[in-house]
Amino acid sequence: MTLFQLIKSDYRKHRKYGANFLIIVLFTQGFWATFQYRIAHYIYAHIKWKLFKLPMLCLAFLWFKTIEIITGISIPYSAKIGHSFYIGHFGGIIINSNAVIGNNCNISQGVTIGVSGLGINRGVPVLGDNIYIGANAVLAGKINIGNNVLVAACSMVNRSFLDNSVLAGVPALVISQKGSKGYI
Repeated sequence: MTLFQLIKSDYRKHRKYGANFLIIVLFTQGFWATFQYRIAHYIYAHIKWKLFKLPMLCLAFLWFKTIEIITGISIPYSAKIGHSFYIGHFGGIIINSNAVIGNNCNISQGVTIGVSGLGINRGVPVLGDNIYIGANAVLAGKINIGNNVLVAACSMVNRSFLDNSVLAGVPALVISQKGSKGYI
């Protein structure tokens, strides 16, 4: 997808939840952070000319830090995030720079997607498509989360899970195979 198509898909996802254009653009911190990420990631991944890329990345980094301070949402430009990404509420969202998040995913406030583990088990999560992550959930380590997965609020996910799982607890366990349908 092009940069414009990605931004449009994120905007449409916010519209799906009932907000109008002015509310989304002026007052939705999750959209601000996602918009900033899309621009910065485009510069990082698609601009090849170094004399132009380096100053643009510096400006993007300053913009990233400003958005991070204002919103409490940290999405580094090197993370890989699919289309239709939605952040429901601002505050306390940390995504590792090496994280991979699939298409059509929802993230709530307080979520951490980070690095964990020792030796060859050290790494960051790879998330599939259509994932819903509840408030204050933590996904950490070299793990793979399948498609259509729901992670309940306040869960700690530190191992891999298959498609259509509903995860809850510390550490997270599969409590159902209903998946994320109805939450996305």
